[in-house]
Amino acid sequence: MRLYSTALGIAREESPGELSVLDLPFADLGALLRGPGVDAARAAAVVRRVALGEVRVHAPVPRPGKILIVGLNYRSHAEEALEMFAAMGRSDVILPAEPNFQLVAGSAVTAPGDDIRLPAVAADRVDYEGEVAVVIGRSASAVSAAEAASHIAGLTIANDVSARDIQQRAMSGDPTVSLGVAKSFDTFKPLGPCLVTPDEFTAPLDLRLRTLVNGDIRQDDRTSSFIHGVTELISYLSRYQTLEPGDVILTGTPRGAGVFSGRHLRPGDVVEVEVEHIGTLRNRVRAAPGGASAGA
Repeated sequence: MRLYSTALGIAREESPGELSVLDLPFADLGALLRGPGVDAARAAAVVRRVALGEVRVHAPVPRPGKILIVGLNYRSHAEEALEMFAAMGRSDVILPAEPNFQLVAGSAVTAPGDDIRLPAVAADRVDYEGEVAVVIGRSASAVSAAEAASHIAGLTIANDVSARDIQQRAMSGDPTVSLGVAKSFDTFKPLGPCLVTPDEFTAPLDLRLRTLVNGDIRQDDRTSSFIHGVTELISYLSRYQTLEPGDVILTGTPRGAGVFSGRHLRPGDVVEVEVEHIGTLRNRVRAAPGGASAGA
């Protein structure tokens, strides 16, 4: 089942490009998940039918309670990171054996088609990271990997936009910033366009992901190259905090982020993240308010 949060309410895609707006008293899928859950959308009556291109689509979960960002979870990206450290003379760096993650503000979420705004305090080294995102459907606390699948509401697409100068300061030990701050600016977490329920996928997950900037392919990999699978991630993260309905987990990004090539985002750039069987998340980059570009 493919579900959308739209300006008309929650909608189900019955056939490609056609949405059925559902008779549900919830503004978006986040509210639905915190209420009766995703199965309520299966049985809901249809209020009206509209073409997908004729309705404003919001992020599936516009305000998650929390967003958890998993790092270095594609083998290609892990290798890329080690190569960068080796070039810096850091042969001592090793990859963590367990998932690496940080918390990010839910207010960073923005919708498909909305602009990514370069922040005035950190406008010069903003980067993209195309990712598959998991949305939690049922509360999960210290669950096993075997139990984890039953706690998934569905999958969507995310762009884990990051201010690399802030991130570098945090990694260098600056106590005034953190990795979470670098990823929590307003509009830095585009999410969407839809939520696809788990019954649409097979396990282990094997989806092609591509990230394009102005039509140029920057990232191209498959989720089958995850170091830690989706259920393993949910199990691990649920040891540290209860995962609640509507929470979002970003599962990592593959090789090709701009930080490794010096190709950072600039005003006017169009970023597209394509994930097989989910769709395309497209956002344009906008200049910092007032055109400011103050280094952090």
